[in-house]
Amino acid sequence: MRWIRFSAAGKTAYGILEGDRISEVAGDPFIGYERTNRVHSLAGVKIEVPVVPPTFYCAGRNYAIHSIKAGHDVPAKPDIGYRANNALIAHGENVVIPRDATENVVYEGELVVVIGKKAKHLSEKDALGCVLGYTIGNDVSERAWQRSDRTFWRSKNTDTFKPMGPWIETDVGLDAMETIVRLNGTEQIRFETNNMVFGVATFISAMTRYLTLYPGDVIWMGTEGTSPNIKAGDVVEIEITGIGTLRNPFVAEEVANARN
Repeated sequence: MRWIRFSAAGKTAYGILEGDRISEVAGDPFIGYERTNRVHSLAGVKIEVPVVPPTFYCAGRNYAIHSIKAGHDVPAKPDIGYRANNALIAHGENVVIPRDATENVVYEGELVVVIGKKAKHLSEKDALGCVLGYTIGNDVSERAWQRSDRTFWRSKNTDTFKPMGPWIETDVGLDAMETIVRLNGTEQIRFETNNMVFGVATFISAMTRYLTLYPGDVIWMGTEGTSPNIKAGDVVEIEITGIGTLRNPFVAEEVANARN
């Protein structure tokens, strides 16, 4: 099943995406829902971020080659961090490069886990039972800021730096998935999505030993490889097979907007 969050006629709602048609529901996939008789064309709605998470988690250095090329050791245990909801934008929306950013703005294509049930103290065997489904994230970073700031408050959490979407897919085969990143239509990297240092179940089990996960929480699972520098005018597409494609243009911040 594909869950999509969308806006049409001034209203934001959830729906079930079947082909290019959306069956609107009353409620949502987290608290319960009923189908309505309202049907929308996918082309006729605005796609929104698939969920506004109560807590936004991210896995650190969870692919071996990415860790090594960044000059880090491969982690010996799951390492979780946090990101900010203000940075989230939807499929098709612009990533805005701040006017004082350096040239070191990069993308990272990531699998995103969407939690569907309250969870605590889960074993690895039972961990995936709390997952509603999966979506796609683009972890945009400003690397110079990342090196200079004690925390990642700017480099990772600047407004628009976390595209996510376009929808939530509930029926996936993790071992069969590939992540493909394209820059201006040209493939840059392709990797096995589930070739992680620590998999989804391992992270959820480790996290729920200490943290309660709630419906709507998201966990971004990290990326492989390295990215070229991104500039205004570029378009990044992140495809994860079995889910879909997240596409976002990059634009420069305008001086007039910066003063508002």
